[in-house]
Amino acid sequence: MTITTLPDAVVRRPLAALPFWVSLTLIPIVVIGALQGGWWVALTPLYSWGLYSILDALAGQEETNADPNMERTGLQWYRAITLIWAPVQFVTLFWLIWYVTRADHLSGLEMWGLFFGMGIASGTVGINYAHELMHQKPKVDRWMADILLAMVLYSHFRSEHLLVHHRYVATPRDPATSRYNEGFPRFLIRVLRDSFLSAVHAEKAMLARKKLPVTDRSNPFWRYAALQLGFLTLAVILGGWVGLLLFMVQAITAIWQLELVNYIEHYGLTRRHLGDGKYEPVRPHHSWNSDQKASNWLLINLQRHSDHHYKPDRPFPLLQTYDADEAPQLPAGYPVMTAAAMVPPIWRRMMNPKVRAWRKQHYPDIEDWSAYKTATNPLPR
Repeated sequence: MTITTLPDAVVRRPLAALPFWVSLTLIPIVVIGALQGGWWVALTPLYSWGLYSILDALAGQEETNADPNMERTGLQWYRAITLIWAPVQFVTLFWLIWYVTRADHLSGLEMWGLFFGMGIASGTVGINYAHELMHQKPKVDRWMADILLAMVLYSHFRSEHLLVHHRYVATPRDPATSRYNEGFPRFLIRVLRDSFLSAVHAEKAMLARKKLPVTDRSNPFWRYAALQLGFLTLAVILGGWVGLLLFMVQAITAIWQLELVNYIEHYGLTRRHLGDGKYEPVRPHHSWNSDQKASNWLLINLQRHSDHHYKPDRPFPLLQTYDADEAPQLPAGYPVMTAAAMVPPIWRRMMNPKVRAWRKQHYPDIEDWSAYKTATNPLPR
C-alpha cells in the first residue's frame, strides 16, 4: 500500500467533508420504517450493515492522509456534522416514541424492529460522534457528547474512555480491551460490569487528588444522572410505559453496537510489560487499523483507530492510516467485522492467526504469552 498526503487546500474544501455527512441518510430510512411498517422496519440494519459491506467492497480503501500538522482552521464542515447530530437524534428518537405509541398500523414486533434500527443509528453514529466530541476541548462539544451518551443511558462511557481506556489500553487494567480467545458474549458481560466500576473509581480518584469528596458537584456523574433521568422521563411523557420500553430497546441496542466495536478494535493486542507494573507507551500497533473508504465515511474515520490511540486529540479528518508494517490491519471494515464477532468460532478463525502473526512481527523475543492472553500480568501502576 502506498499512502499519499493530500494538500491542505483539498482537505479544507466543503466537498471533501461532504462524504462524512452520509450519516444523515439514516434519518429518512428510520422515518420511512415508522410510516410504512412491515418489512420496512428492517431497512436500517440492512442499510448500515448490508449496504456498507457492499460499498466497502466496491469503493475499496482510502490510501490518502491529511497532513496531521496542518492548521485546524477550515475544518468547520467536518466538525459541524458531529455538532448537529445530537439535536437531529433527539428529534428523531422522541418523535418516534410519540408517533409509534399512537400508530395503529404497527405490531409489537414491528415496534421492536423499528427501535432496534433506531438503536443502530444512535449507537453506530450517535455514540461514535460522542466519542469524537468528548476528545475535543470546546465545552459545547463535550456537552453534545454527554447529551448523546445520556440518550442511550451510557453516560459513564465518557469517564471510562478518557480516564481509563486511553491510559490503560492493551493492559490488564483496561476493561475495554478484548483478550485473545475471549468471545464477544463473555467480553460483553465483563465490560458492562467492569467499565462502569472503573469509571466511578477513576472520577473518585480524580476528585481525591483535588481533595474533594465524591459527592462534590463537579463529579460528572451528577450530570450523567440528571440527563439520563430527564430522557427517561420524557420517554414516559411522550409514550407512556410503552414509550419507556421502546426507549430502552433503543438504548440497549446502541450499547451492544458500541461494545461490538470496542471488541474488534483491540482484540488480542497487548502492550509489553516492562516489569514492576510498567508498560511501554501506546503506539499505532496497539490498535487494529482499517481504511475501508465507505464505512469510514459513515463512522468518521473511527476505523483509523491505530492513529486515534496514538494521538487521541487529533480530530477525525486528520486521523492517519498506516500500512501493515506500522499497524495491524483488519481483513474488512467494521460492518463485516462486527457481524463476524457475533459468531465466536468464525471470529477466532479470522483473527487468531492475525494476532499470532502480530506477536511475531512486533515482539519476536517474547516466548511465553500466557500472562498476556489471560490478562494476568501485573496491573499498571
